Amino acid sequence: MTDTAAPTNDGTGENPSLNILAQYIKDLSFENPGAPRSLQARDKAPAININVNVNANPLSDTEFDVVLTLNAEAKDVDKVLFAIELTYGGVFRVTGFPQEHMLPLLFIECPRLLFPFARQIVADATRNGGFPPLMIDPIDFAQMFTQRMAEDRVRAQVSSTPN
Repeated sequence: MTDTAAPTNDGTGENPSLNILAQYIKDLSFENPGAPRSLQARDKAPAININVNVNANPLSDTEFDVVLTLNAEAKDVDKVLFAIELTYGGVFRVTGFPQEHMLPLLFIECPRLLFPFARQIVADATRNGGFPPLMIDPIDFAQMFTQRMAEDRVRAQVSSTPN
């Protein structure tokens, strides 16, 4: 008896798989411009602004570089207490998935796999900078992807509208 793979929706006969081949810090910056004054106890928590971005670039037909960028800035009134920027990447091998599933895989599932590691790096860096660890709340990458696709559609419509 021979063992043959059942055909998938893409017709290749491959079982779908998503593998992380490598993870890496591309860029990490932590700034504590007011130290040591910024480390003093305060009556209220600082305002923290967090921005998240995801990008993906093909390395080959089946391998992709997915990059998660996290920026956070803590302010007390108008003074920056700390600013952190992390660009964290992963190389993923994606095989056997239908083409229509590729963007959701790259922009939802891959960053979902990278996020816990990036979150820990941010927490460690802020703690090592003299502050309580910044524990970023879980991110809804599906909602981010849906919003990004909607914005891209609007931009496409605006750019194709004659003046």
